[in-house]
Amino acid sequence: MLSVDVTRRVGDFTLQAAFETAGRLTALFGASGSGKTTLVNLIAGLVRPDSGRITVDGRTLTDTSSRIVLPASRRRIGYVFQDARLFPHLTVAQNLRYGRFFAPRGERYAEFDTVVELLGIGPLLGRRPERLSGGEKQRVAIGRALLASPRLILMDEPLASLDEARKSEILPYVERLRDEAAIPIVYVSHSVAEVSRLATDVVVMREGEVAAAGPASAILSRLDLLPADEMGEGGAVLDMRVSGHDQVFGVSRLRSAVGEILVPRIAANLGTTIRVRLRARDVMVATEKPVGLSAQNVLAGTLAELEPVTDNLFDARVDCAGEIIVARITKLSAVRLQLELGQRVFVVVKTVSVGPTGSTAAGS
Repeated sequence: MLSVDVTRRVGDFTLQAAFETAGRLTALFGASGSGKTTLVNLIAGLVRPDSGRITVDGRTLTDTSSRIVLPASRRRIGYVFQDARLFPHLTVAQNLRYGRFFAPRGERYAEFDTVVELLGIGPLLGRRPERLSGGEKQRVAIGRALLASPRLILMDEPLASLDEARKSEILPYVERLRDEAAIPIVYVSHSVAEVSRLATDVVVMREGEVAAAGPASAILSRLDLLPADEMGEGGAVLDMRVSGHDQVFGVSRLRSAVGEILVPRIAANLGTTIRVRLRARDVMVATEKPVGLSAQNVLAGTLAELEPVTDNLFDARVDCAGEIIVARITKLSAVRLQLELGQRVFVVVKTVSVGPTGSTAAGS
């Protein structure tokens, strides 16, 4: 459990943030300038709060009322920055082993070979940083942080400096870290796509304050919490299992309590859990089960909420077996369909619009 309740003033900006999380990967999410990096620097001990308290699993890192402020070197926190910050004169293997110096010998739990395998960096061990790609550098930086045997890992927009190809390369390794390393992660991002794929929990930052905090599925369906330039990426996040593949038509079947949906063919074993994102802008609502459509995904549910967004837009929140799927519709559609709370409706999504964001656990 990470517990934070701090205040820090810098010039005209004031950070006043309080939250608790026990998530495997908690995303600090918000627009640039919302206070995300300041907050992780306070957790890391790189910056002191004006007042407040920070604890990790009951261990006090900061408590200004008791005059406790542990230095960064004693916090047992691994930090992965936007740029890898590797030592240019050391090989990858030497950079990795440097992290072990920060863990007391009796408290080291991370094994060198295990970390190398986890991050797929075995072929890189003899190289120096100038011979690594951006994605490779970040994997090495993560490995160095892991080998310090930390109690918590902080990742401050680690993909921000990478192009799309390098992001795609490193994301599966962050997922493995989340699922296999059993170390809580705080991950800073302003990208809905990244947060949807990686986060178990989300803390939304807005102008130095916590606007909301909770499970990723609940927070990302709240489009009002998203920055304006990312609002179109918001919607439902579902964890579903691969139930089949159709080689002829190039699609995969995913199933969960909400029902079955089709997605473009994915390379995953049957039983693998896949996280999918249904963007509100891609979801349609029908009052009768539609037929004769090119859209293949039709899920039944109950209209739980019809929330006005602007004078002519509504967010229809549909409860499908306990999962909330959001559809952004016009006022004209809401009136013509005569939508009422509690009404049985159907949500419709085109197969090509469903975004598999990555596997969350291995199955067989």
